[in-house]
Amino acid sequence: MSLAPLHGIRACVFDAYGTLFDVAAAARTCSAELGEKSSALSSLWREKQLQYTWLRALQGRHADFWQVTGEALDFALETLRISGSGLRDRLLNLYLTLDAFPEVRDTLARLKQAGMRTAILSNGSPRMLKAAVEGAGIPHLLDAVLSVEEVGIYKPHPRVYQLAVERLGLEAGAIAFQSSNAWDAWAASAFGMRVVWCNRYDQRPEKLPGGPDREIRSLAELPALLGLN
Repeated sequence: MSLAPLHGIRACVFDAYGTLFDVAAAARTCSAELGEKSSALSSLWREKQLQYTWLRALQGRHADFWQVTGEALDFALETLRISGSGLRDRLLNLYLTLDAFPEVRDTLARLKQAGMRTAILSNGSPRMLKAAVEGAGIPHLLDAVLSVEEVGIYKPHPRVYQLAVERLGLEAGAIAFQSSNAWDAWAASAFGMRVVWCNRYDQRPEKLPGGPDREIRSLAELPALLGLN
């Protein structure tokens, strides 16, 4: 079923982890060592990573995403009783070069060719984002890579979404925000952005303020949704 195009969009801003970059890639790369616990580790690692960002924001005890990611990994490894020489360091370093989803590069290229401004807005630290963007070969397809480190608090705090508004010099309603994380999509909508929820993981809609303007399953659908050829 085709979706009605979104009009008046001047920039596309993307969440990074889970939206552009596959957060399951690190554990998948180590599947031979992790065995049947690979999927469980990937899920718990991601769950605790997000929980720690929210809890640190509520406590006012910010630490960058690299530290949070390492602490979440430690929790997951201990909980699942996984050990192995060098495994922790290997998993963590793999997070610097997560695979981009297959359609990402072509989608960004089509947006840029059509004159659309593009950016990342992410919890990731500048070092993490630089490594991921360069590893995916997409630096030339992005006008800005924005980290929450500039405001010192994690999503879904409104200051994070305001960062994109200020750096791009656009009203929130002229920005299309793409995220595969439902909570992030709902928060960006509540802030005032136009939101395209890339529901890669077949999630249920959130019961939170806001709500996406459109729902897609792959970013490959985005250019047509914006009325671009």
